[in-house]
Amino acid sequence: MLTTLAVENYRSLRELVLPLSGLTVVTGANGSGKSSLYRALRLLADASRNGAVAALAREGGLPSTLWAGPETGTRAGSRAQGTVRRKPVALRLGFAGDEYGYALDLGLPVPGRTMFNLDPEFKREAVWSGPVLRPSALVAERSGPSVRTRIASGAWGTDRFEIRTADSMLSEFADPRACPELLVVRERIRSWRFYDHFRTDAAAPARRPAIGTRTPVLSTDGADLAAALQTIIETGRASDLASLIDAAFPGSTVSVSSQDGVLSLHFHQPGLLRPLSAAELSDGTLRYLLWVAALLTPRPPELLVLNEPETSLHPDLLPPLAALIATAAKETQLVVVSHAVVLTRALSEIAEVTTLELEKENGETKLSGQGLLDRPSWHWPAR
Repeated sequence: MLTTLAVENYRSLRELVLPLSGLTVVTGANGSGKSSLYRALRLLADASRNGAVAALAREGGLPSTLWAGPETGTRAGSRAQGTVRRKPVALRLGFAGDEYGYALDLGLPVPGRTMFNLDPEFKREAVWSGPVLRPSALVAERSGPSVRTRIASGAWGTDRFEIRTADSMLSEFADPRACPELLVVRERIRSWRFYDHFRTDAAAPARRPAIGTRTPVLSTDGADLAAALQTIIETGRASDLASLIDAAFPGSTVSVSSQDGVLSLHFHQPGLLRPLSAAELSDGTLRYLLWVAALLTPRPPELLVLNEPETSLHPDLLPPLAALIATAAKETQLVVVSHAVVLTRALSEIAEVTTLELEKENGETKLSGQGLLDRPSWHWPAR
């Protein structure tokens, strides 16, 4: 389980170190940095697939995503003044857990060596055992293009391996023979799952019948909703599915039909002479069914991150959604980004929750009430 998340110089997250638990809820006013925190987690996951550079490019390149204020922040009540940069450009992301931790440090290439001056380079990466980075706990590290790993005896291997500075050592050097710990960390990060805003418009993929295959993991667009619900039923969780539907829509049930391998969803409501198809469902009903399919997954990930799951849901559906999230938290670690007070209150009443309230101070995102002594222990690998 992840216990610490650290971000430095990503958008408004100039210097943020957060504690995580089995179920963490991130709240805050609009513009407080919740979406930036969600994106930072996705960027960490992208690094394990060598997609960090492309992800940053979609956001306008590294300069567009860097903290835009003074290096040391702005004091309360004072005006931001232009300053000469004293430190190298650095966007840093990392996490620590019960078993392993990982950190990356992205910077800009040396001017004049390439025309791709907006592409970030991996300046440093580190994987360590235990919750805190210490020299003795390192199992693999990279400096520029050079990677070294520890061998079975605990000493550093004599071989150094060269990789491109645009590539992560997680994707390019996860060799089980050279460093099995690196492979373990990579696969755990790759198992992280993210769900953002599901489409529920008239042309949404979730409203259309689709060829059915066993679907233990709902796709991010919800196109395989019927297959995912049928997979939940056939893996022995039909009663859980039924109770969660009934809690939100009393007396209602769902079923799935197949015609020549094409699966269709049917929603049965009391008082109606026929079931409703997915195309006929309201946006809120369809969205709730998508969350049920996502959270009752027969294949729980290491980490499940939800971005504003309350969107387009009636307030009456938020307590059942909270029960659904609490059920999923028994099998996987969850981070829920939300601004719905009803949802966060309902979660705190039925589950053990760590609530993190973000606030914006002089353009910088901070954790409300966190002092220097309250922050989890964290150290970045030095350049």
